[in-house]
Amino acid sequence: VVLSGPRRYHRDMIPLRDTLRSHRFPAVTVSLILINLLVFLYQGYLGTRPVMVNDLGPWRDAQLVPPPAFSGPSYQQYVRDGGDPSKYPISASNELIARFALIPGELLGGRDLPPTLPLPLWLTLLTSAFLHAGLLHLLGNMLYLWIFGDNVEDAMGHVRFLIFYVACAVAAGAAQIAVDPRSPLPMIGASGAIAGVLGAYLVLFPLSRIVTLIPIFFFVRLVAIPAVLLLGLWFVLQIVSGLGSTGGAGGTAWFAHIGGFTAGLLLVVLFRRKGVPMTLWRMIRRRPAAL
Repeated sequence: VVLSGPRRYHRDMIPLRDTLRSHRFPAVTVSLILINLLVFLYQGYLGTRPVMVNDLGPWRDAQLVPPPAFSGPSYQQYVRDGGDPSKYPISASNELIARFALIPGELLGGRDLPPTLPLPLWLTLLTSAFLHAGLLHLLGNMLYLWIFGDNVEDAMGHVRFLIFYVACAVAAGAAQIAVDPRSPLPMIGASGAIAGVLGAYLVLFPLSRIVTLIPIFFFVRLVAIPAVLLLGLWFVLQIVSGLGSTGGAGGTAWFAHIGGFTAGLLLVVLFRRKGVPMTLWRMIRRRPAAL
């Protein structure tokens, strides 16, 4: 599974809150968090015990290797126990992921491989953003959405913010597909869309202070870091990690983060409320020329 979430970049510095107050209740941000939590609880309710068998034939016909999460140890044990090697067992929870995750090779090939999705295949660009691989994956994403989402929603309005969030989720998925278009690995997680929120926040509130927990050996410190520094460093780390990553294996969807963040930087121009200043761009324009 290719994860879209803060698996590595949050280990050294953990943002806890920002110093800006929103003027309106962030209804969309709260709703998105609740939906993600409910979907995760449903995943847990489904459980991990193998409950069904799927056909490998269509995957092989499409010249895609089924994801290891769905055909690894469970598949090998199934074959050892006398099962049909053209099929593989899958848990109810993994079946949900296989149906609703974004699988680049499946989407670009135009073939909905088993277990199939009861919706148009292109909708996985959006449905994948509501699935998470574990509790830490979920909590890391929701923490970032809670800290940065309310102010961006305040600057855009509820409806515009929801459309903006969806657009960033689609842009993030498209960026990951562009890097590895034949990948059979399912991509899940909200942080491609959340990266877009971070990009918008950087443009609108670069001088906001982010209270951040920084571990120093056996001690921890709380430091108020300017958003332009924290988010700028975050984006650089995504680029460095993305360029240093290798394709064809599970891990973190670095280019989904890059694509979502870039979309946020650009789309905020269209989605902000009239009169809301784009502070970062003003700062750049006013920077004196070097002699």
